[in-house]
Amino acid sequence: MVQFVLPRNSRVKPGKSHKAPAGAKNVKEFHIYRYDPDEKKNPTLDIFEVDLDEIGPMVLDALLKIKDDIDPTLTFRRSCREGICGSCAMCIDGINTLACLKPIADVKGPVKIYPLPHLEVIKDLVCDLDHLYAQYASIEPWMKTKTPMPKQERLQSPEEREKLDGLWECVLCFCCATSCPSYWWNGHRYLGPSILLQAARWVMDTRDEGQGERLDDLEDPFKLYRCHTILNCVKACPRGLNPAKAIADLKVLMMERIL
Repeated sequence: MVQFVLPRNSRVKPGKSHKAPAGAKNVKEFHIYRYDPDEKKNPTLDIFEVDLDEIGPMVLDALLKIKDDIDPTLTFRRSCREGICGSCAMCIDGINTLACLKPIADVKGPVKIYPLPHLEVIKDLVCDLDHLYAQYASIEPWMKTKTPMPKQERLQSPEEREKLDGLWECVLCFCCATSCPSYWWNGHRYLGPSILLQAARWVMDTRDEGQGERLDDLEDPFKLYRCHTILNCVKACPRGLNPAKAIADLKVLMMERIL
């Protein structure tokens, strides 16, 4: 039987407990993963009791309340609060999502918050995204053209523009990639659902004149073909996108080039 051994200091242990102020009536518990690499200790799960009457409806509102009024050392990324920047991606109630779009009312019982899975944790809820951004750069996410620049703009019909719907809306939060088992095991070579959806965005753009070389670059046993249509990516996407369909469309284009 295969036995797996966790890395040193990786097992999560009980942490500190912070009670709500006296008199608080609408109290909700938030169990938050804490890790500080400088302390060289195991990560902990701290418990914070928050009065919901003092905050907004989203999980991010609770995190801001905790950081502002209870524990200023709590570390997480956030920016727009509108589901546009993708900064506040984390695992909430067992599902990767954006804290600014996750209603507290959707979670029954304590709200359990962890960093995105299968990434190196820098501190608390902040993960190292360098590898993912390097993969994003590898697909050259900009328009490639060979013909001379037109006097006004490169035109697209409404039908051609519709091909980009469901692709351009991706905010690179990486909730889908970090929920994908294929990416967990092959992330060093498989591009994963988020990057492949971005690749499809440029391949499908009729104004781009580099489709052939883009597909050539994806013609690799690992970059594209490690997708096994598990569909975790579809469930995890907080924007309601379908990376699995984008990957399937890329595979179809690959086959059409051969036939």
